Amino acid sequence: MRLYVAKRLAQALGVLWAAYTVSFLVLDFLPGDPVSAMAGAGADTGQVDPARLAALRHAYGFDKPVLAQYADHLGRAVRGDFGDSVSTGRPVTSTLADALPQTLQLTGAALLLAVLLGGGLAVAATYTGRRWLRQLLLSLPPLGVSVPTFWVGLVLVELFSFRTRLFPAFGNDGPRGLVLPAVTLAIPTGALVAQVLAKSLFTALDQAYVETARAKGAGRLRIHLRHALRNASLPALTVVGLLAGQLIAGSVVVETVFSRDGLGRVTAAAVTVQDIPLVQGVVVFGALIFVAANLVVDLVYPLLDPRIVVAPGRKVRLA
Repeated sequence: MRLYVAKRLAQALGVLWAAYTVSFLVLDFLPGDPVSAMAGAGADTGQVDPARLAALRHAYGFDKPVLAQYADHLGRAVRGDFGDSVSTGRPVTSTLADALPQTLQLTGAALLLAVLLGGGLAVAATYTGRRWLRQLLLSLPPLGVSVPTFWVGLVLVELFSFRTRLFPAFGNDGPRGLVLPAVTLAIPTGALVAQVLAKSLFTALDQAYVETARAKGAGRLRIHLRHALRNASLPALTVVGLLAGQLIAGSVVVETVFSRDGLGRVTAAAVTVQDIPLVQGVVVFGALIFVAANLVVDLVYPLLDPRIVVAPGRKVRLA
């Protein structure tokens, strides 16, 4: 088990290094000059004092060769120092720390809501004996995945803020202000969970151990929730681990639509002005959440299904 955890941690570090390197290369090859944008808010380079531009490039290390910049930034990033934001001058870690609580509230609420909605929909669709109701419930996840997130957000704002005034439309106004953004972000996520879990439940209900449970007199609801759902939840759990990182990316759109403070708005502003240190900090932080969520999912597998044992270097599912 220790070797397995050590290998997973090594893979996580590899993912973080790859995320940082790819983001550095992509941002370096983008057209435009972040120093000019910082000095003149997007003005033409010729309108800005060349001496000021040179001083700013030297201060932020942009006058060094690309490889030297990469080695310098990577070395500091390993120590948790992502430098200062080009657009604000504040340390990147402080900017991320200020925006993090709002985004964690949003993504945490959205993930919990997605699991409850998606899991409940899948269980209801596979449990009901009415064919028309099952088909109706199973048609909802594809609809939830296909509808654009920003459109869902705008519709919710129109219905529940402008017309009924049940929830605030914009800002970080306590728990009430969290409802509509969380629902917007949870709909496509919950739809994916429902699709995967429903398919796994149908497969699990046809397995031999379910027939054995029926033969022993177990009730339909007990078989569904205790026997089938426990084994069928493994693929859905994998999807939840993958979606945990995607929710951070999805928060960019949702926080923009609802004018909420958080990592999403910080990311959008940083990309607009080509704030390389801040964008790299956001990318690495998002990758950190992704690998942490997937590591937790891998460690939870044996707890849900004792037939899965962790052998040195690989997971094995016993028949």
